[in-house]
Amino acid sequence: MKITLRNVTKRFGDYPVLNNVSLEVGDQELFFLLGPSGCGKTTILRLIAGFYEPDEGDVLFDNDVVNFLPPNERRTGMVFQNYALWPHLSVFDNVGYGLDVRKTDKYERDRRVGEALQLVRMDRFANRAPNELSGGQQQRVALARALVIKPRVLLLDEPLSNLDARLRIEMRDEIRRIHSEKKITTIYVTHDQRESLSLANRIAVMNEGRIAQLGDPRGIYRNPNSRFVADFIGETNWLEGIVDSSQDRELTIRTPLGHFSTLPQPALKAGVPVWIGFRPESLRCESASVNSFQARLEQSNYMGESEEYLLKTDDGTSLKALQQNPDRTIPIGSTLGWSVKAADILVQPRTPKG
Repeated sequence: MKITLRNVTKRFGDYPVLNNVSLEVGDQELFFLLGPSGCGKTTILRLIAGFYEPDEGDVLFDNDVVNFLPPNERRTGMVFQNYALWPHLSVFDNVGYGLDVRKTDKYERDRRVGEALQLVRMDRFANRAPNELSGGQQQRVALARALVIKPRVLLLDEPLSNLDARLRIEMRDEIRRIHSEKKITTIYVTHDQRESLSLANRIAVMNEGRIAQLGDPRGIYRNPNSRFVADFIGETNWLEGIVDSSQDRELTIRTPLGHFSTLPQPALKAGVPVWIGFRPESLRCESASVNSFQARLEQSNYMGESEEYLLKTDDGTSLKALQQNPDRTIPIGSTLGWSVKAADILVQPRTPKG
């Protein structure tokens, strides 16, 4: 089922939590709403579920406006951050609760609960109480409870935020598998960029009640349209610069660390103040004929699969670099050449206020 928000505004008091938001989630898509706390992403989820009504605009399921359709008639399944399991019911009865409310006959109820528990690999825990389960197991039960009613759309509200790092990775794989099997239109709210990058078909990055950027994970990460998006979707080193020349084949920018050349941007002319940015993993510990500078290693953090370096240049600029699968130790205090490829440089206009 396709979900559409058309010019939706939602206020709490005089404050607009959502401000004229329009987006379309395709049928069977795994769509992510990503952003900081208070940006409006959970409000969108609750508007789709029917817990809120829009003050302006429309919410559509396929081509039908559902602004005033009550939650129990929308056939949405929702998984909450805190699991929201009934402590006095078994796993089996927790999953079957939504079917009981719908007065499903016992044979059909038991069959569907069994299928849902098998789907999330919790069938052998059917008779346990929620407090006898780990956090990851409780989240699987909450997912089964949302799926057992055969929803038209599955809504996930930061479902992995209470899990430790290993369980988050495990549950990410489970969500990917279940979505691949069931093909349910799924909308997933999170502030974790790793979750969104690893799972999403598309991402809407939100800020202050608006969509800051909409696109596929690779496109947003490689080509953010603003400093906000670049910084939220990952870490970025930023330098002030002035466009030195703008040609058909390259854009040259003057910075305190020297000249940097990157891909052409016709909208930026010579003399325009800009920010140039590059991700820590884009920095290479090697000198090059272009896009190269000297920096001293101030600190290193070894993390097994990667090593993080804190660098400082002669003018006092602090930068971060990240090396994958490090196979050598760089002595603290070493001054080395560092470089970045032209295709890995981000450029954003710089206003007088920054």
